[in-house]
This record gives sequence, C-alpha cells and structure tokens, in this order.
Amino acid sequence: MPNHRSFSQKITAALGLVLLTASIAVAQDYPNMPADASGPQVPEGVAQFAVDPFWPKPLPNNWIIGQVAGTSVDADDNVWIIHRPWTVQNTNAGSTPLRETRDQRWGHDPLQSICCTTAPPVLAFDPEGNVIHAWGGDHPDGEYEWFNSEHGIHADPNGFIWVAGNGSDDHHMMKFTMEGELVLKIGDIGVSEGSNDTDSVNRTATMEVDPDTNELYVADGYGNRRLIVFDAETGEYLRHWGAYGEPPVDEDPGPYVADAPPSRTWRTPVHGLAIANDGKVYVSDRPSNRFQVFEADGTYLFESILAPQTYGPGSTWGAEFDPLDTEQRFIYIPDGTNNKVWTLDRETLEPVYSWGTGGRQAGQFDWLHYMAFDSNGNLYTGEVQTGHRLQKFIRLNGN
Repeated sequence: MPNHRSFSQKITAALGLVLLTASIAVAQDYPNMPADASGPQVPEGVAQFAVDPFWPKPLPNNWIIGQVAGTSVDADDNVWIIHRPWTVQNTNAGSTPLRETRDQRWGHDPLQSICCTTAPPVLAFDPEGNVIHAWGGDHPDGEYEWFNSEHGIHADPNGFIWVAGNGSDDHHMMKFTMEGELVLKIGDIGVSEGSNDTDSVNRTATMEVDPDTNELYVADGYGNRRLIVFDAETGEYLRHWGAYGEPPVDEDPGPYVADAPPSRTWRTPVHGLAIANDGKVYVSDRPSNRFQVFEADGTYLFESILAPQTYGPGSTWGAEFDPLDTEQRFIYIPDGTNNKVWTLDRETLEPVYSWGTGGRQAGQFDWLHYMAFDSNGNLYTGEVQTGHRLQKFIRLNGN
C-alpha cells in the first residue's frame, strides 16, 4: 500500500534526523555538558533548527546553480544568494582554483546535456522558496565589469544589494537596486595597491551596513588583510584597520600553528564580520581560527580562538546574530572545515553548543560557507566547493 505521508509528517521525520545529528555533535564536542535522559542539555535561549528538505522550490527556466558563495536576507525575509556560474560543471572533490582569466563567464558552456542552464549569479527567493529576482554578469553596455569569482552579498537595511568577488583582479565591489541596476561602485578591476589603499578593495570576502550609522563595513579579505569602512550612501572612505586595531601590513605571517603565539597580522582570508546592537564589531581571521572584537572606531577589545586544532581553511567562516535573541547573548558561526554551526557566548566567544555534520544529505553540510537568519529566526545556509547548495533550517524554539 502506498505511503501517502503528509507534508508535516515528512518534515517531522527529516527534523528528527537532524536533531539526532545535532545531539551527537554536541555530545562529542562538550562531553562534560549537563545532560538529561533525552540527550545533552541545550543552553537556555540557544536556537535549535531542523532542515526543510522541500525549500527552495525547483528553479525556473531549467536553471542550475554552482557554488553558493554568499547568503543574505532582506527586510521582507527574501533570501539572496550569489553563486559562481563558472563552477556549475566543476565536480572535483578537491579545492577549486579561481578562474585565471575573465574570459570564462559561465560554467555550462558548451551545454553537455538537456539539463541544465546556468542561472544568473544573483538570485533572490521569497519566503516560500520562489525565485523573484535574477541578475548579474557583465553589463551589456559596458557600464561595469562583473567579478572573476563571486563571493559576498549583503541586502542592506535600505533595500540595496551589495556584491563583491574574490578573483585575482577583483578590486571592486558594487551596490545595486533589488532589480539589478547599478547604484555605486567602489574600486575597479586590477587597481588595488595593498591593504592601506583607501580607493579600492582587494578580493573582498563580505560586507555589512550598520543600520544606525549607514556605514559599510568590509572584510577585505582575500587580497588585503584589513577591515575597511565606507559611507554606504556615497562610497567615501572613512577608516580601516588590521589585526589588534593596528595599521594593516601585507606580509604573510606564515601558516597557523595551534601552540604558537597569535600572529600580529591577519592571515587571509579575513572572511567574516558581524556588527552587534551595541556597536561592537566581530571580525574573523579564518585561517587563524579566531575572532577579534573591536569598537566601531577600530579600538581593539579582545580575541578568542575557536576549535584551535582546525587547520587548512580554519573554523571561523562568518558570524550572525539571531534576531529573536534581542539581548544578543549568543553569536552563531558557520564552520565549513568542520561542517557545523557553532553557538558562542558573545561576552567570551566561548562555544556553548554546536550541531551539524559533513555530508550531502538534507541537513548535512559540504563546505558550509555563509548563512543568514530571517526575522522569524529561520536559518539559511550556502555551501561552496562541491556543495553547490542552499538550505533552509526551520527554527524549532522561541527565545
């Protein structure tokens, strides 16, 4: 007899698997955490999630996406991603090199089969998972050039979309309307003069606009070793700093070693940032497994190491605040090396909870890159490298 399960029954079954995985992950990470008969104790107020395997809906136009390099959620809970069309046909298990030239625009040319057509690099989904915006790529009239390798995206509080790239000559970032009309460009192709150049960026990782000041904070990133701040309306340079709030230097400090003294210079990429309600700025030095915390003027406060035995890409890939945690007691970290989401105590940056595991099934991660919350506390995650995937995780508890 056919098993005609309802949508809610299917969701419940999928959620149970993810919750079980999360409990196992927490037990392994924190064996001394208090636990009851049902499993490890989740700290009060920490968000818990379960995957929605039916979100988003199938893409229109027979589209397919490549590596999901950036995620953001706008004020109407629409989910924005920037993906890498040139990776659509790349299924190598190892690290994917950046494009060498600007000539390779799309990853599905020539077409190899009736499936599929490469989607434009910027897509927006409504809360139900329908594509509502799709644009990006070189302007047909030459108004601007696109990126060699797409990376960050940010839907700012004023309804604009910021995008950037981390390709070899991506020394610019751009601001668009939601419909894809260019509003502002900072920098240009191949013009950066290093980490103290205030007229350009160099292979930017991500960005965020402070809603209180309308200042654009940029994790800059893959070529530079700094955080730089611009006026989000005019693009005017305001200030920048490097590790410990000092002027940045471009010298490579060498590979991360767990037992060595912390480097006085940020390694690359400087990959993530988050701005708290109290104005504190959290900046991730991904290969060093650390966050450094600053006042908005660049005054250094403290640092903390996450998962210190993590090597290679590192553990601190980004940072997000839960909108339902109005006191911002916790900060949430995507970790694409260990393929999990960490919850940290914001005052100490010590981990209090984690969940997730590597894999290709719904609710698992394959190079978890960035993530974003909607206003209801649901979580959206994007995967790069061989992941090529956007997932929604439903919020299971209030705050």
